Amino acid sequence: MDLQPTANVVLIAPEIPQNTGNIIRLCANVGARLHLVEPIGFKLGNPGLRRASLDYGDLTDIVIHNSVDEFFQTISIDNVYGATIPGTVPYTVPRYQREDTIIFGSESVGLPRSVVDRLNLEHRVHIPMMPANRSLNISNAVAVIVYEMWRQTAFQGSSAFPNGNRSYFS
Repeated sequence: MDLQPTANVVLIAPEIPQNTGNIIRLCANVGARLHLVEPIGFKLGNPGLRRASLDYGDLTDIVIHNSVDEFFQTISIDNVYGATIPGTVPYTVPRYQREDTIIFGSESVGLPRSVVDRLNLEHRVHIPMMPANRSLNISNAVAVIVYEMWRQTAFQGSSAFPNGNRSYFS
């Protein structure tokens, strides 16, 4: 993997191994670095995580942080976006740059208020949904936003015809 990630994806206290496995696979495919912030609600050797991530775990740069504070010591707040349902800005509005960071909260409670309060108002992004709906699956939400981030940097690092001999997506 390129040493300079296309983006940084942060999961705070992830709870469901299959979701994290899907996100590992996504990060490998877009060249993003994945940051997992403890507590993690499962063992990293969990069979569900391994099955969902397939063999992409070795292709993904995964960094484990003991706390949110530890993570924030490693990054400039000016390049950090947070995905939150009461976000003030649709996820397509910011002008993302290579290596920007997007943070997601746990599946059951979302992004903690203490994290949201650290973010610039214009960096609190949301994905539009139908009014009666609560949320998207976190791995879907990560995919939507990370692909937009990558699209805005002209899919830097991608191949025009990856694995052109395959006719399926999984």
